[in-house]
Amino acid sequence: MSLRTRLLILVIAAMLVPAILVGLRFAQNRASEINAALANLSATADDISRDLDEKIQGTAQLHYGLARARDLDTSDKAACSAFLSAVREEYPQFTGILTITPDGALFCDSLRTNRTLDLRDRAYFKQALTAHGIVTLEPVFGRLTGTSVLQIAYPTRSESGDLKFILLASFNLRKFAEYDKRLLNGKDVLLVDRKGTVLVAPQGKGWTMPAGASIANSDLFRFAAAANHEPFHEMQDAEGRTHVWAVARSPSIRDAGLYIMVGLRKDGLVAAANRRVYEDLAMLAVASLLLLAGVWLLATLGVGRQVGRLAGMARRLGLGDLSARIPEPHPGGELGGLMTLLNGTAESLERQRAAIDELNQKLSQSQKMEAMGQLTGGVAHDFNNLLTVILGNAEYLAEKLAANRELHTIADSIATAAERGSDLTRSLLAFARKQPLTPQDIDIGQKILGMEQLLRRTLGEHIECEFLLDRDLWRASVDPGQLASALLNLVLNARDAMPQGGKLTVEVRNIALDESDLDVNGEARPGDYVEVAVTDTGSGMIAEVASRAFEPFFTTKEVGKGTGLGLSMVYGFAKQSGGAMQIRSEPGRGTAVRLFFPRINAPHRGAAPPADQLAAHAGTETILVVEDNDLVRAYVEKELKELGYRVIVTRNGREALEVLRQRSEIDLLFTDVVMPGGIFGPELAREASRLRPELKVLFTSGHTEHPVQPLDSLDSEAKILNKPYRRNDLALMLRRALKGS
Repeated sequence: MSLRTRLLILVIAAMLVPAILVGLRFAQNRASEINAALANLSATADDISRDLDEKIQGTAQLHYGLARARDLDTSDKAACSAFLSAVREEYPQFTGILTITPDGALFCDSLRTNRTLDLRDRAYFKQALTAHGIVTLEPVFGRLTGTSVLQIAYPTRSESGDLKFILLASFNLRKFAEYDKRLLNGKDVLLVDRKGTVLVAPQGKGWTMPAGASIANSDLFRFAAAANHEPFHEMQDAEGRTHVWAVARSPSIRDAGLYIMVGLRKDGLVAAANRRVYEDLAMLAVASLLLLAGVWLLATLGVGRQVGRLAGMARRLGLGDLSARIPEPHPGGELGGLMTLLNGTAESLERQRAAIDELNQKLSQSQKMEAMGQLTGGVAHDFNNLLTVILGNAEYLAEKLAANRELHTIADSIATAAERGSDLTRSLLAFARKQPLTPQDIDIGQKILGMEQLLRRTLGEHIECEFLLDRDLWRASVDPGQLASALLNLVLNARDAMPQGGKLTVEVRNIALDESDLDVNGEARPGDYVEVAVTDTGSGMIAEVASRAFEPFFTTKEVGKGTGLGLSMVYGFAKQSGGAMQIRSEPGRGTAVRLFFPRINAPHRGAAPPADQLAAHAGTETILVVEDNDLVRAYVEKELKELGYRVIVTRNGREALEVLRQRSEIDLLFTDVVMPGGIFGPELAREASRLRPELKVLFTSGHTEHPVQPLDSLDSEAKILNKPYRRNDLALMLRRALKGS
């Protein structure tokens, strides 16, 4: 027996098991194709539902525009009808567009029928009477046309909120079903209202219920209206053929009382899968014959050469060369399949290597950001400890050197520099979202002036920057960190809009808004405000983009250049602060964003409290101080003793718990939040409260990523004194904590 014959027999024997497996795979593919066809049926129903939902949204936009047209706000019925008729010619998908008076009477319509209709019994009319700024829907047969339509109504109201008239557009459901391209390939579409009335009937021969008939008592309608989300339903037509139906599960369309179903004959669905199996089997048979012929030729002509190509490919892969490929042409049979498999394996490994490299880069970036966040928190904690000592001692020197004007001025300058360092630390933490932020009664103008250098560096030298601040600015209750983050967001957007340079203006002024000054969402918020306006001379935005600028995740920047959250975060900050926001933008003429923060009637608090005020906050109680920083601990001990308190100092939580177990005269625990030794401030406070339920607690911290939880369910929040702090802040918070206020 020749080598070729033996090889051929071996190949045939080796092909038996793969052939069986391939046959089983074909059977699985048949089942998969049937399932895919069913899934396509359901997807078609959902696609039609989404298409209809888009048409509804487009109609809503049309209503919003027509509601502001002067031609509709008239008592001239003929002129109104003529106007609507012209609009109807531009939108053939509607059978008619009309207006309804508040008492339910037809006023004018695009068909110019001059009929008198009472529409008070229509559901869409009843809903529109109480609706504000939204459309109401009802699928019905039109009284003017007799055609199945989806009535889309919108209440037009005056500035005072009174109903002027109701706009109604009758969307043609029959034409929508007929012209939808997804109805090809033998699929049937059925539209039914919530009462089971057929609005649009299928065009197939097996369907016998015409439009207007009721299928309310049928299994098909119960399937469509059921809330259990069964995927498919089978039913037989008048000729005994089985149809498979799927229903769209869009909540908005179902809430409108409309059920969209798509059906297909089951025998046609199965026949397509069977045809594919036969085709695959034929292809397998042809491939098998070709493979046998190729093996016969390979044994004679090129087995050795092809094996050599495979060996060369394997050798290069073994050396790590994932770019290695066996070039075309490949021989038929197993050798050719092996070559293709090796090429595919090399490509897969190359893609995996690229994916691993990309993941490594992302991991490295994530680790850098995590390290940066930890570094920011650690630096802030240590820096605020230093600032606490510097600010406290500078305040002490200023008090002791009050008689020496020159030295008193130097001490004040040190305190001012320490406070500015504290502002810088808070700005960095707020930008990194590393600490909880709270509103403060501040002078917004002074806060923005403190950010001037940071903003100028952010913009770059190619952009001119100007700051305009009114005199005697009102005070406002604003979170300084959030204000800094919001302003930085706006400045970064302005910079991106001026890549070739330009001018940015930051203006702060007092302003009074009236009913005509509307927020970006159309809401009027009259009152006194402090306005922060950021204006650039950049590329600007078209009206459509500007109207969506505050939607979360909406962005016009390239992928990876922005998340689309910046303006939505700024808008949310303004609203949470009790204020408002406006935007004006024109292509080629730049953008202006205006933030409004409510004015508060609060007196300006001076930097240095009088001595008698400090005296009023003094006390004689015993305070246990827990502070790991030597400088801060010594400063706090000195300040508390000067205020009259008895002081016990410890370095960490373990020492503090030992003191609490041994001494009973302690009135208040004054502890840092973040400390070494395994026991942080909150854990120490909880253990101390367990030992001494009546013990008062005051926290202090230079940086904490998570807010401290209250120890008592009766307290609304834990008392915490943020570093750095002045002597008066320390004295005041101690008295509040001791009094439990």
